[in-house]
Amino acid sequence: MAEREPPPQAREAVALQYQREAQGAPQVVAKGRGLIAEAIIARAREAGVYVHESPQLVQLLMQVDVDAQIPPALYVAVAELLAWLWRLEHDAQPPAA
Repeated sequence: MAEREPPPQAREAVALQYQREAQGAPQVVAKGRGLIAEAIIARAREAGVYVHESPQLVQLLMQVDVDAQIPPALYVAVAELLAWLWRLEHDAQPPAA
């Protein structure tokens, strides 16, 4: 009897949008598995948006409906990610003259 390997786990992706002016929590604007996930990642990279890979966070965010704000239970994790991205973007820019 031959053993069959389980199929590889399909890649997942979640896109978040955060607008400080909107005075709300970050919002899930796209999510998907497989080819949809690949398209989300490709569009983000084409737009110059940093793609952070965190399987645990993606797994939690996949449970949030598209167009819904993230739940309070994820505020700290997403805030840490946004703060890290902010530092990454601002440290990469040359200082103003």
